Amino acid sequence: MRLSYGINLEQTQKLIMTPELRQAITVLQLSAVDLAQYVENAMLENPLLEVTEDADAEGVASSEKFKDDFTREWCEYLSECGQVDRSFDRAWAEEEGERYNFEHFVAQVPTLSEHLDLQLRLALSDPRDLKIGEFLIGNINDRGYLQISLEEVERTYGYPVRETERILKIIQSFDPPGVGARDLSECLLIQLEQRGWRTPALEKLVRFYLGDLANGNLLKIAAALDLPVQDVQHMADLIKTLDPIPGRNFSRPGENRYIAPDVVVEKFDDEYIILVNDISVPRLMINKTYQSLLNQQESCDPGTAQFIQNKLKSAIWLIRSIEQRRLTLYRVVSCIVEFQKEFLDKGVKHLKPLNLKQIADAAGLHESTVSRAIANKYIQTPQGLFELKFFFTSGVENVLAGKMVAAESIKQVLKELIAGEDPCRPYSDQQLCELLQAKGINIARRTVAKYRQEIGIPPVRQRKRYR
Repeated sequence: MRLSYGINLEQTQKLIMTPELRQAITVLQLSAVDLAQYVENAMLENPLLEVTEDADAEGVASSEKFKDDFTREWCEYLSECGQVDRSFDRAWAEEEGERYNFEHFVAQVPTLSEHLDLQLRLALSDPRDLKIGEFLIGNINDRGYLQISLEEVERTYGYPVRETERILKIIQSFDPPGVGARDLSECLLIQLEQRGWRTPALEKLVRFYLGDLANGNLLKIAAALDLPVQDVQHMADLIKTLDPIPGRNFSRPGENRYIAPDVVVEKFDDEYIILVNDISVPRLMINKTYQSLLNQQESCDPGTAQFIQNKLKSAIWLIRSIEQRRLTLYRVVSCIVEFQKEFLDKGVKHLKPLNLKQIADAAGLHESTVSRAIANKYIQTPQGLFELKFFFTSGVENVLAGKMVAAESIKQVLKELIAGEDPCRPYSDQQLCELLQAKGINIARRTVAKYRQEIGIPPVRQRKRYR
């Protein structure tokens, strides 16, 4: 075989990820809150971008207003935007006076440490006691438990155990009930004491049998305490009313998370209206000062003109990417609403199995585009607030109805079956499987157990009650 060099001409097609394309993909994946932050950062880097206070600026800024010859593409884009209906934005702007008022804002929730420190200063006045109390409160974690032993306090800071114990007892009497406990048993016993429910039998149950109680071994506990199982059931019901995490209702630094729906679906008469919620995203326009500089390129420094040209292209692509995101999200949600109308009308039981390919085919998009469009986004519907990914679920066939049933629908049916069971004779997973099969849903017992765990329902032994 003879090897030689040669020159051949061939034509191939391949996708090149330009910076503009990467930016469009990034913008498409952002939620409304993240997009607002992304735009803010872009404005810091690009001096040609500025925010307009007029919600209809895009409609007013047409090619007839700006007689700029430096970029025909920009003028055409503004003309297209001028045809976009902004009636929803105008309606929101008209209601601005009603939507933004002080009744919609609340003060920051105090932290657990702040709440306890206030009570400490009301309960104690001695400077040494206050110092010990502040140190103990500083070692109470966000769950409400003391993370340091009294012996360690004595070794490190020299406070006697007896004195520290006295201050700790005062802190344990504070709100919320059970705060300052060193373990779960002490936390529950403090709450029982404060409610006047503490008895020798309850104390023994809390100290030695919490594990058996969590597993539903009431018969074993009854035998160990030499009590009727009905009494143990009553004590278990009392313990379940206590809070094992006293600090759960207090804020933590940086903990607040707000979900702003990216899309709102509302029903008017018999039709569902889709509103893309981009009210939090600043309205962008091109700075007129830099436009005038480009019109005077002859008297402008070449380097400056090139810089402005590059920033102009970047600004145009960002505005176009934001608009394309809005249109793509609208198309995808429109198809989801069309597929899931029964869910919107009747609830979770009527959710249909859905996959990305079905929406991609209906919307005329690629599956990857649909996947990016629904990422990190939420939708407000008449049935509540859901993540867009919630609507994409697998399912099984209902042989009686002759159609597929979504996994979320099966979970809802499981909830209803368990809610209607006899508490003294609850359904086992096998019985639940048979009940579902009677409804035409062929599902395995292990799948029933999996769905039951996912919706937070305990097994049969823990649901069983004794009368």
